[in-house]
Amino acid sequence: MKIFVTILLATLSFTVFGQKKNIPPVNPLAGIDTTLERILKERKVAGFAVAIVEKNKIIYAKGFGYRDYEKKLPVTPNTLFAIGSCTKAFTSMLIGLLNKEAKLDYDKPVKDYLPDFKFFTTEMNNQITVRDIMCHRTGLPRHDYSWYLFNTASRDTLLQRIQYMEPTAPIRQTWQYNNFMFLLQGMIAEKISRKSWEQNIKEKIFTPLGMTSSNLSIKELEKSKEPSLGYDLYKDSIIKKTDYYNINAMSPAGSINSSVNEMANWAMAWINGGKLNGKEIFPATYMKEAMSSQMIIGGALPDKEKPDIHFSNYGFGWFLASYRGHYRVEHGGNIDGFSASTCFFPSDSIAIIVLTNQNGSAVPSIVRNTIADRMLKEKPIDWLADRNAADAKAKIAAKEAEGKVESNKKKVTHPSHKLNDYEGLFSHPGYGTMAIEANKDSLFMLTPNGKAWLRHYHYDVFEIFGVRENEGIDTTEKSSPKILFAINEAGDINATSIELQPGLKPIEFVRKPKSKEMTKEELKKYEGDFELSPDAVAKFYIKGEKTLYAFIEGQPEYELIATDKNKFVLKTLSGYSVLFEENEKGEIISASFIQPNGTFKANKKK
Repeated sequence: MKIFVTILLATLSFTVFGQKKNIPPVNPLAGIDTTLERILKERKVAGFAVAIVEKNKIIYAKGFGYRDYEKKLPVTPNTLFAIGSCTKAFTSMLIGLLNKEAKLDYDKPVKDYLPDFKFFTTEMNNQITVRDIMCHRTGLPRHDYSWYLFNTASRDTLLQRIQYMEPTAPIRQTWQYNNFMFLLQGMIAEKISRKSWEQNIKEKIFTPLGMTSSNLSIKELEKSKEPSLGYDLYKDSIIKKTDYYNINAMSPAGSINSSVNEMANWAMAWINGGKLNGKEIFPATYMKEAMSSQMIIGGALPDKEKPDIHFSNYGFGWFLASYRGHYRVEHGGNIDGFSASTCFFPSDSIAIIVLTNQNGSAVPSIVRNTIADRMLKEKPIDWLADRNAADAKAKIAAKEAEGKVESNKKKVTHPSHKLNDYEGLFSHPGYGTMAIEANKDSLFMLTPNGKAWLRHYHYDVFEIFGVRENEGIDTTEKSSPKILFAINEAGDINATSIELQPGLKPIEFVRKPKSKEMTKEELKKYEGDFELSPDAVAKFYIKGEKTLYAFIEGQPEYELIATDKNKFVLKTLSGYSVLFEENEKGEIISASFIQPNGTFKANKKK
């Protein structure tokens, strides 16, 4: 009997084991479409696309919503989105390839590769290395308004601005995100390879990865077969189309446009040691360094609610974190109308790409984490509900804080000058030049990125409100930035300052005379000798085709810039100007030198 029972148990065990072998594996993505549709709806997104890579193949790729919300053109896995700062890892890869070719050493100073380039101090010039600029540890804060508001197509112009950008920390002490440092990497790659950043990206990354639709500019995006438009969520409920932002010279920090299908190839190479379809494309040694901690971002300790999410470091173009006990490599991207996330788990051979056409969106992180929980076989967290609750809590806190803030606005005050006196060009060498213009009863600020209305706040302080074409001015923003106008000893407006970079004093823009075009014939009437005193004569004469100069013995000659009828300012001296007086025949009879210590009149000698 004992032998029979033993044989029976063995037979049952074999049968049960055999039955288990025939049970199909649980699909971690079962019902995922329904979950993602819920995210699309609740977050009020125009559209997004997702791709999931496992080992060496794409196991899921799908689009949700619309790439053109008005025309109801659907998002597909081939729809192109702006990926913003997900571009950074591509740019750093160029540096890694140069290092493999022994053309560059990460730990040599930047000046070794760009001798004419300068930082804010000599110490920074001598000590900041290529490795430092690859992992955001130069001591420089973002200074993003320099490239965003004062856009330019000239990379040299942006590079020259960096020497005027003040640091907020010593080198290698603090992690501070800085887009300019990725522009710098792109320029180093250009200098060493003697090819443009665009050529390098296409030849060394796009082509070998088969990223044939991906491109590097708004112009190329607009001409592509399946581009997405960008959208903003207005007043938490209205999906509103927004204009593309042309990054121009800052391209190496964030100008790539791609699809989830093609970004999947990029991620696939990262989880397969630089190989795609068995062929080595990128150096494994570089990829190991890029995915390793180069700089601590913050402590990021585990908390009670999510103890398995912790540590926060940075590699080369990648954020590094522990996600539920799994090593995660990720970078997000945000640019006007678009948000993105490229993420992979190297130890698990899983990658997730999420691209959306919603501005400043939480959708990439919600979708990424939702899918990661499934793929990593972790107990799922409702990341959508988690984010919705956090947003609701933040709104309540913001409203409560709003009620506690007391305005420092001084009532019943007026500008010190009439509005026309505020007009002019104001410049900062690390940022750029903006124009202040008066129109009827209002002042406007114009930068290469657009127009803003200046609403009087008190005294010579004005609030700044953006002006959108065909949409007017939205003054509902509770914490609009402010611009302060300053005057010189002569009482003229000579500068403005705006708080553009936290941690630093307001950025000062010095007034440049707004010149009035005059022909050589028009300037001739101002030529001649003008007597200041019996032994002092001011001479006015034309040099070149149409430049008026003034000279008084014992002083340098001064170039004059016409700013109004009969009025000129001295180009090199703020607060100094010349006002000519004419008779009823239109003939010049005197010149008054207006300066901080008084006005000095000189009659024209006959």
